[in-house]
Amino acid sequence: MRLAIIVALLLASPASAQKAAVAKPEPVKPAAPTEPPPPPYDPQLLRLAEIMGTLAYLRPLCAASDGEQWRVKMAAIIDSEATTPARRQRLAGAYNHGFRGYEITYRTCTANAEAIISRFLDEGTRLAHEIGNRYSGG
Repeated sequence: MRLAIIVALLLASPASAQKAAVAKPEPVKPAAPTEPPPPPYDPQLLRLAEIMGTLAYLRPLCAASDGEQWRVKMAAIIDSEATTPARRQRLAGAYNHGFRGYEITYRTCTANAEAIISRFLDEGTRLAHEIGNRYSGG
């Protein structure tokens, strides 16, 4: 395909090449509004959202009664952090990715699921403290 385009360009007469060169330029369209840059803690917050989604699924599966609390906490983060629809979508998408990823894999609580819960509780706590201490001044 690319070869055909190159051959066609090479075989075009100089007159047609000149016509193409003097064609009127297309009017410049205004750029779509850009999203503000994400905050510096965005990677950590997206990872925390994914962890929260995982915990929202695995904790009730392993007989913990706090599954709904993870969803409520994530909704609060989205309400406070989602300054644009695209950011809201990214945060919710990270949460849903964590939830659905483990929903596909785990149907019952296993020793491995409990190990994941423990690891993610530790990582989530660390991330929450890091974000709070590093970026909120507290």
